[in-house]
Amino acid sequence: MSLRISWNELFPTKWSVVIFIAYMVLFINQGILVTASQSSTSTYSYNTVTVVLLTEVVKLVVSVSIYCKDNAVSSLLHETKLHIRVMLLYFVPAFLYCLYNNLAFINLSAFDPTTYYLLLQFRVVVTGIAFQVLFKKKLSGKQWLSLVLLTVGCMMKETDMSSDKKNSLTSTSTPTASQAGFHFSFNALLIVIQTVCSSFAGVYNEYLLKADGADVNVFVQNVFMYVDSIICNGGILLVQGQLYSAFTWEALSSVFTFKVMIIMFNNAAIGIITSFFLKNLNSILKTFASALELMFTAVLCRLIFGIPIYVNTVIAISIVSYAVILYSQNPVVNQSQKEDKQTEEEEDLLDVSSA
Repeated sequence: MSLRISWNELFPTKWSVVIFIAYMVLFINQGILVTASQSSTSTYSYNTVTVVLLTEVVKLVVSVSIYCKDNAVSSLLHETKLHIRVMLLYFVPAFLYCLYNNLAFINLSAFDPTTYYLLLQFRVVVTGIAFQVLFKKKLSGKQWLSLVLLTVGCMMKETDMSSDKKNSLTSTSTPTASQAGFHFSFNALLIVIQTVCSSFAGVYNEYLLKADGADVNVFVQNVFMYVDSIICNGGILLVQGQLYSAFTWEALSSVFTFKVMIIMFNNAAIGIITSFFLKNLNSILKTFASALELMFTAVLCRLIFGIPIYVNTVIAISIVSYAVILYSQNPVVNQSQKEDKQTEEEEDLLDVSSA
């Protein structure tokens, strides 16, 4: 079997590689930064919902600023009025991302970053199915095999293959959730909910970028997303009865610290780069980026937090690496409707010229 990698199809533009790497780096940073901001009891000294909401505000300010650099504010208002339906549609991924971002803080307090990213890989199959349903593009056998191998590789990370691992877990009488890895508990249920939110939000967001919102400026779409997200997070605070208390001076003073501000700006950068990722690449490749994040996170967590790396981690890296190579031979190429129409017109011209 040929192992030739279709680099031109995998990364169609010169910026694709930059976007891919930036996406991975930012996500790896997020897990480590959130863990570093926890107390010794794995709790937070700040309101995490407020942090998520303020992060969306930062994303909104950045998107509006970039758009208004080349366009008038009146143009943004006109685009909003013209594409109000698209803005309403963005409430779906905005709500899902809202749940995802808030659950990230909860789950990172229960699991170490490596285990957390491992468990998120169960979204692989969900993403593949959602991709087929929304875009009506059937994945090939090789693409499905690569997705299955990726899932197996990630599951291998938690397979106990070392007596040292057993000793490390039995050295304490009451291992924490992050030490014990995956177990069927309330935290496991929250992980499942987070993976479903991530899968459907990512694919539906790509659908809006390339279908219903194909003719809408990407920064205008970002504005739609972040306005909707702010409303959704405000709704969560309202339901919790914390809409007022979350914005008192005492509450905000715990948010505006160096560690938390870094988390906010890093997460804001993730939101911006994700829109470019989905616009230029696709949700399947996004899933592989997430899997590679797991491997780099394992190494960094070993260096920063002293979390050990076992034989099963090395095996998982090997399986996932092969899955990436297998997928790269036949990547999903998903153009926007505008690009599809252009391609069809070019094919028609070729048919006429050859006739």
